Amino acid sequence: MFLGKVVGSIWATRRYEGLEETRLLLVQPVNKRLEPIGRPLAAADVVDAGYSDTVFLVRAREASLALPVKGLPVDLAIVGVVDTVDVLDGMEFELPPGYTRFS
Repeated sequence: MFLGKVVGSIWATRRYEGLEETRLLLVQPVNKRLEPIGRPLAAADVVDAGYSDTVFLVRAREASLALPVKGLPVDLAIVGVVDTVDVLDGMEFELPPGYTRFS
C-alpha cells in the first residue's frame, strides 16, 4: 500500500468486460511528506476519489480484489481517501520482541 495524489482522469472508449462502470484516474505517487515520486499512474477508483485527493493505493492481486467483480485485469486500485498525514521527525519505531524490521 502506498500514497498518491489524484491529478486527472482517464477516458477509455473500449474497456475490458466488467470494467465498464469503473472510473480510471491518473494518480501521482507521493512519499510520506506528500512530495511527488516517479511518474503518474493509471488506477481504478473504487472509493469515489476526486481531483487533488490524497489516496491509498494497492497493487497487483490486491488491486483486482478491491473491485466489485473479482479477478479483473487491474494492477493498481484506489482503496481509500486520506484525511491527514502526520509525520513525526526523528521517531524510531519500536518492534515487539522477536521481530526484525524485515519481518
